Amino acid sequence: MPKKDIHPKWFEETQVYCDGQLIMTTSATKTKLNVDVWSGNHPFYTGSLKILDTAGRVDRFMKKYGIDK
Repeated sequence: MPKKDIHPKWFEETQVYCDGQLIMTTSATKTKLNVDVWSGNHPFYTGSLKILDTAGRVDRFMKKYGIDK
């Protein structure tokens, strides 16, 4: 026989906020969710992603320690 009342209450209308601004509505086990990052402010999705120059770092390391390729 399964146990009764072991699952949390499910809310169909959960509001998701980022920096105090309502972003979307979804369903969850809480009535309100606060997030720090979402697709609207993440650099990968907004196009402001900065590419690091890893090749330059490797070359500097190799030169510093005298390692030949």
